Amino acid sequence: MTHLDIPHYTRQLDEKAERLRREFAGFAPPALEVFASAPAHYRMRAEFRVWHEGDDLYYIMFDQASKQKYRVDRFPAASLLINKAMPLLLEAMRPVPALRRKLFQVDFLSSLSGELVISLLYHRQLDEDWHAAVQSLRHTLNSQGVAAHIIGRAKKQKWVVERDYVVEKLQVAGRELVYQQVENSFTQPNAGMNEQMLAWALDVTRGGKGDLLELYCGNGNFSLALAANFRRVLATEISSSSVRSAQYNIAANGIDNVAILRMSAEEFTQAMRGVREFRRLQGIDLPSYHCNTILVDPPRAGLDEDTLRLVQEYDNIVYISCNPDTLRQNLDSLAGTHRISRFALFDQFPYTHHVEAGVYLTRKS
Repeated sequence: MTHLDIPHYTRQLDEKAERLRREFAGFAPPALEVFASAPAHYRMRAEFRVWHEGDDLYYIMFDQASKQKYRVDRFPAASLLINKAMPLLLEAMRPVPALRRKLFQVDFLSSLSGELVISLLYHRQLDEDWHAAVQSLRHTLNSQGVAAHIIGRAKKQKWVVERDYVVEKLQVAGRELVYQQVENSFTQPNAGMNEQMLAWALDVTRGGKGDLLELYCGNGNFSLALAANFRRVLATEISSSSVRSAQYNIAANGIDNVAILRMSAEEFTQAMRGVREFRRLQGIDLPSYHCNTILVDPPRAGLDEDTLRLVQEYDNIVYISCNPDTLRQNLDSLAGTHRISRFALFDQFPYTHHVEAGVYLTRKS
């Protein structure tokens, strides 16, 4: 996205909101709460293919409809830090064969806290010449005001220069939360919108009783923010790298009432129903948890039938959805026992058709 239609951002957001209201009108939700994104420099991540033309190389992207490639010299959707690093990186790599040879992609991961990881992807094996050249590259970038950690990736290779993550600091409801965000792992791409999502989830669960169960917790994004509203939080995540980050984040924030289980939502459902036993649950006293509230932030496919039935057993449900179509399908089942008490649109991806929605459901009396 090399051009942003900033003057018409509000109109585009209004159109998304109207579409969401129309699609969910059958559930009689309350007034839609609309959370606007910053109109530019909102993405903390960006990925570009690299095109070689003689002695030159530059970033390209592909038009999803036409499949045509186009050159990208600036990317206003991405953070200011990424935009600053983009030309400096290419300028430093052009004259160095060890860095540019067979390079086909560059990924950037930045943070509001001012940290940056750059991943260089190659169609060749990396060697000591590459490693020496990267050390010089880091020094060059640093001298120009870009302090970046650099990763080299090739088939069955991952070389990390110093570290492969940023430490993000989010301001949520007057409190600073620290999150380790690892390269090539899922994190919320729009950090400013993530702050608003966390504040909304905190607000809707304020005064929550008992414990919170969270499925698909990732690096603990919601778990850590909501821990203040509950006695304890029990959260599940299947990705081992995300679980490691969640454990890091628990310690970094000094939180002592959150437990993370490396399990899929489907496995946890089986454990809760006594269908299977898991060694990963040793030391976790499931019956001691009294969860009245459950939070789910599923992938685009939504909740499977078994997990949907499990979710329905809880009095209060916080459902964060990146796909309104599957959210609507899941609500067809949940609407028999629960009503929508809060309804929100989070504009995670401005200038696109994508919509992130949040619903807070409470059990019908």
